[in-house]
Amino acid sequence: MTSRLPLDRIRKDTPGVDHVLHFNNAGAALPPQIVLNTVVGHLEREAAIGGYEAAGEASDRLEAVYDSLARLIGADPHQIAVVENATRAWDMAVYGYPFAEGDRVLIGRAEYASNVIALLQLQKRHGVEPVLIEDDGHGQIDLLNLEAELARGAAMVALTHAPTNSGLINPVEAVGALCKQYDVFYVLDACQSAGQVPLDVGRIGCDVLSGTGRKYLRGPRGTGFLYAGPRALERIEPPFLDLHAADWTTDTTYEIRPGARRFENWEANYAGRLGLGAAVDYALELGVEAACERLCRLADSLREALSGLESVSVHDKGAIRGGIVTFTVDSMDSADVKAQLSALRINTTMSPTGHARLDLGRRGLDSLVRASVHYYNTDDEVARFVSAVGRLRHSDNWTAP
Repeated sequence: MTSRLPLDRIRKDTPGVDHVLHFNNAGAALPPQIVLNTVVGHLEREAAIGGYEAAGEASDRLEAVYDSLARLIGADPHQIAVVENATRAWDMAVYGYPFAEGDRVLIGRAEYASNVIALLQLQKRHGVEPVLIEDDGHGQIDLLNLEAELARGAAMVALTHAPTNSGLINPVEAVGALCKQYDVFYVLDACQSAGQVPLDVGRIGCDVLSGTGRKYLRGPRGTGFLYAGPRALERIEPPFLDLHAADWTTDTTYEIRPGARRFENWEANYAGRLGLGAAVDYALELGVEAACERLCRLADSLREALSGLESVSVHDKGAIRGGIVTFTVDSMDSADVKAQLSALRINTTMSPTGHARLDLGRRGLDSLVRASVHYYNTDDEVARFVSAVGRLRHSDNWTAP
C-alpha cells in the first residue's frame, strides 16, 4: 500500500529519527521541528521581555490553540480546556461529577491504572460502585454485556479508547450509541488515540473526552486537553476553582465561568500550549486519517514479523488494532528486553501488571514489552527492530544489526 503521506518531508521535519529508532510513541513521540521551534521561541521571548508580556504578545496564537483542538475532534472551541495532561483532564471531569451514593460506573478491562485508582478513591469518598464489563471474544468491551448493565442502571460509562498495554481500539461509537439509548453520561479516555485515529465527538457521542499532547499528537510533555460537551458543562462543577475558573463577584460569592475553561487554572506553561497548538496543526495538515492508515499498516507488519520469531509471543487484542504492539520474549524479563534494545538506540518501554491490572492480571502476564510505531517510522526500521529482537536470545554474542 502506498502511503498518502510525504514521508521524506516528515522525516526531515523530525530530527530525532537521525539519532534513535523510536518505537516508544505511545510514551512520548518524537516532536517535529516546528514544535521544537515554537516552544523554544516562546521561552526566548519570555527571557527577552518577560513571561506575562510574552503571553500577551502571543494572545492570538494562544487562542488559536483552542480552535485547532476543536477541529481535531469535531468540537466547538468553547468546549475545549487546555490542561497539564490527559489524567488531569479526566480527573477534573470525573471528580467534579455530582455522584450520589450507590451510583454505578461501568468500566472495561482495558482501563488504565490512574482511572481505576481514581474510581476506587471515589468509591471510598462517595460510595460510587465501579462495575467491570467483560471483554468479548476479540478482547474489546463486550457490547451485549454493556447493554445488560446499562439496562440495570448506571450513572456513567468510563471507557479507554486505546489502552496502554495492547493494540486494541475499542468500539467507542457503538458504546456511545448505547449510552445515548440509556441516557447515561459517557467519559472517554482518548490519551492514546488522539492523533493516532480520527476522533469526532459528535459521532462518538461522548460527554467528556480527555487527551494528551505528548503521544500520537507529537506535542510537548506536560500538555493535555479536555472536551466538555453540553451535558458536562451543565452538570459538572470543577473539583477546585481559582480566579481563572471563576469570578469573585462579592466578598462571599463567586461565579463559575462559562465554557470548558472552567476546568483550567490561571498559571500555565504557555510555551507548551503553543507547542501543543503547533503539533495539532501539523497533524491536521497531514490528515489524521492518512496518519492512522500508515501507522496501523506498520504496526500490522510489526506484529506479523514478531509473531514469526520462535522466541516471541505477541499479546495484542481487538477486532481493530492500532499502533501499539505488545510482546514477550521467552525466558527474558521485559525490563531486560527493553534495556538491551535501548543499548542499540532502539526505544521501547514496558507495561507492568500494575498499569493494567484488570487485563494483564487476568491473562497471567507480569509485564509486556511495548513497541509503538508512528507514521514517521519506516519499513526498514520495522525490519531492523525485528532483527534485533530475534537476536536477544543470543545476548552473550549479541552485536547491533
